[in-house]
Amino acid sequence: MSHSPRIRTVLSCTTLVVALGAGATACGSDSHPLSAKPYDAAGHVAFNGPVGSKKADPDKPLEVTAQGDDARITDVTATDAMGRYLAGELSADGSRWHSTAPLAAGAHYTVRVSTEDDDGAPGRKVLTFDTGAPGKKKRLKVTFGPEAGKYGVGQPVIASLSAPVKGKDARATVERSLKVRSVPAVEGAWHWVDSETLHYRPKEYWPTHATVNVSSNLGGIKVGDRLWGAEAKPLKFTTGDRIEAVTDASSHWMTVYRNGEEINSIPVTTGKPGYSTRNGVKVVLGKEYSVRMTSASIGASDFYDKQVYYATRVTDSGEYVHAAPWSVGSQGYANTSHGCIGMNTGNAAWFYETVRQGDLVRVINSAGEDMPTFGNGLGDWNMSWKTWRKGSALLSGAEEGPSALDAARLRPHV
Repeated sequence: MSHSPRIRTVLSCTTLVVALGAGATACGSDSHPLSAKPYDAAGHVAFNGPVGSKKADPDKPLEVTAQGDDARITDVTATDAMGRYLAGELSADGSRWHSTAPLAAGAHYTVRVSTEDDDGAPGRKVLTFDTGAPGKKKRLKVTFGPEAGKYGVGQPVIASLSAPVKGKDARATVERSLKVRSVPAVEGAWHWVDSETLHYRPKEYWPTHATVNVSSNLGGIKVGDRLWGAEAKPLKFTTGDRIEAVTDASSHWMTVYRNGEEINSIPVTTGKPGYSTRNGVKVVLGKEYSVRMTSASIGASDFYDKQVYYATRVTDSGEYVHAAPWSVGSQGYANTSHGCIGMNTGNAAWFYETVRQGDLVRVINSAGEDMPTFGNGLGDWNMSWKTWRKGSALLSGAEEGPSALDAARLRPHV
């Protein structure tokens, strides 16, 4: 259905009204069509939704059409009971609106349709319907990490999927449904580590004493062929002070900062030639009062078997900050370990009590390799923000300036 162009009369007021009384209009004209109460547009719109108690097939798009020559659709808003908007497109002549995104399965939808007649008078119609369940189709579950609690400012959010998701459109659907909100608010992004894992981190570190809420709106959403999203348990965690331990492997010294202020300086020993400690930012993964370390665990050629105390883990492959009373003579002077950061027992106990999971341990000036971003703990902060965004299905094509963290990455302390 098409409509010829209409000539509209614009009414203007010659006097500026500072305040309007209850029920008054700006021009004092109640006869203008736009000031009238919207008429019931039931006879002017139709949609392809189910009739009665039947449920709509979520695999089929929603379509709303104008009926008759004296009405056109001006707007359609479709939302489900969770408040999720259904994307759609309205034809230029106002004769048809159709959804451009899949309907959610097992959802209740409310569709608000606005119309206009030949005289410009507005009409309204509210439609409701339910969609059926996805049936035997596979459900995609999302599990968030870490567990609820208090963490350091370097702790990324991890989303683990129950099935692989491939293809940019499918990944964009998943990513669009995963929400991360923090107070104070920060800029952040998801990054696909692999087809079943996403990490979320801010552009910089989390603010100190922040509250982070993570949730999913994926329930009932179609992700791909025979794959539909399932409900997910939300996550809430907080951050503490910004604790950052910077180890200079060339000077054999660790400096620990709290919120930018130095709180301790500790002589250490790091990895000797052949076992050099990895350079870069590492996130504390956990703490163990006692750990047995053997040469077999890292494939070392020289045999050792030690019970180590006050051990703070920073990589999956076995790098720790720990007590090393046997190397006190080398601490502050030489690197003699098999890759760990060793210190005397008193300093190790202090470090163990000071840091928490998510705090930052940075190593500089080591002869070792760089800490990888993924695959050996949490090296997320070793990737530039620009590159990190490229791992997002939603942001990969967007331009972004350099992060302040990128510029500071090689400095001993920010």
